[in-house]
Amino acid sequence: MIDRKQLALNKLRGLGDEVLEPLLQEEVPNIKIPSRGTGNIIYNEDKRYFELGERKGTRSLGNVKQIKKMAQMMCVGNFCKELVNIQKTATMREMYYVSEGWDVGFDNQQESNNITEDIEVTLGISREDLGLLPEEDGAAVYGDITLRDEDVEFNALRLGKSGYTIPPTVDDVEIVGHDVDRIICVETMGLYHRLVQEHAYEKFNTLIVGLKGQAARATRRFIRRASDELKVPVYICNDGDPWGFHIAMVIISGSAKLAHVNHDLATPDAKFLGVTASDIINYDLPTDKLKDIDVSRLKELSGDPRYRGKFWQTEIKKMLKLGKKAEQQSFSKYGLEYIVDTYLPNKINAIEGENTL
Repeated sequence: MIDRKQLALNKLRGLGDEVLEPLLQEEVPNIKIPSRGTGNIIYNEDKRYFELGERKGTRSLGNVKQIKKMAQMMCVGNFCKELVNIQKTATMREMYYVSEGWDVGFDNQQESNNITEDIEVTLGISREDLGLLPEEDGAAVYGDITLRDEDVEFNALRLGKSGYTIPPTVDDVEIVGHDVDRIICVETMGLYHRLVQEHAYEKFNTLIVGLKGQAARATRRFIRRASDELKVPVYICNDGDPWGFHIAMVIISGSAKLAHVNHDLATPDAKFLGVTASDIINYDLPTDKLKDIDVSRLKELSGDPRYRGKFWQTEIKKMLKLGKKAEQQSFSKYGLEYIVDTYLPNKINAIEGENTL
C-alpha cells in the first residue's frame, strides 16, 4: 500500500527544489501548472470520468504579476509540509487565518482556495494528503463493515443508529472486513434513517451511505474505495429531478471542477437506483411541476457527455415530456415501509437481472 504521507512529503520537497535550485544558479524559477480551464477538462470515454488534458501554464518569478502567487504557493507548500511532518491537519479556513501572519497573505478565502488547488493539480496529490481539510460534515455509513482508525477497530453496525461518520482523512482508515453484498447510497438523511429503521441493511445485506445532499469529497473517496476493496455493486438512490440526477452523476463520473482528482473520487460502475420519470408513471407518485430552472437544467444534462447513455437520454426526455418531478419520500404515499419492502427490491432485481444477461 502506498504511503500517501511520504508521497506528499516527497512531492512537496520536489516543488521546493523546483524553485530553489534555479535561484541558487541565479536563474529564474518557473513552475508548470496544468490548466483547470474548461478547455482543458476532458471526458474520458474509456475511464468514464472527467480528467485534465495536457495543457499547462507557466508561473514564473520573472513575471512581476506572478511573483505574489509564486510566493503564496511556496508558503502554502511549506505550511502543508509542516502539517504532514507533525502528523496534524488544518481546515482550509484555519490556513486562511494562519496566512494573516505571512508577508504574502491572501485577500480572501477564494484566493486561498485557488492557490491550494494550484498545488493539488501541480503535484498530482489531493489536499487531504497534504493535511488540508474542508469544513464540511462527513456522510453516515451503516452496515456490516469493520474499520480500523489508528489503533481502534470497530464495526459500523455497533455505533448506534446514526452509524459511522466518514472523516475527511478517510484514506487513513483501513477497511478490515465486511459482510455485505452491495452498497446503497441515498441522497437525503431522511431516507437514510428510513432504511436503517426498516432494517434494509439486513434485507438487502447492504451497506447504507447517507450522502447529505451533494456528496463531499471524503464521501466520494469512501464510496470509490469501498467499491474497489469490497468488490460489490454500488447503487445511488436520489430524488427524481435534475439535481438528484446530478448528485448521482458526480459520484459516478466525477465533476469538471475536480477533474484533477476524479481518478480517486469517481465510481464509474455505480448504478442509478433513484426515482425516474418511468417510476413516476409506473408507481403513480405524488409530483411537483417542473420549474423553468428544472427544464433548463434537464436540457443541459441531455447534452452532457456523462449522460449520453440510452438510459439517461430516455429518462431525461420522458421527464421533460411529463413535466413532473418527484422526491424519494413520495413513496410514503403507500406507507413508510413501501420503499424498502417493494420499490427497492423491484429496482435492485431489475438492475442485477440486466447485469446477469
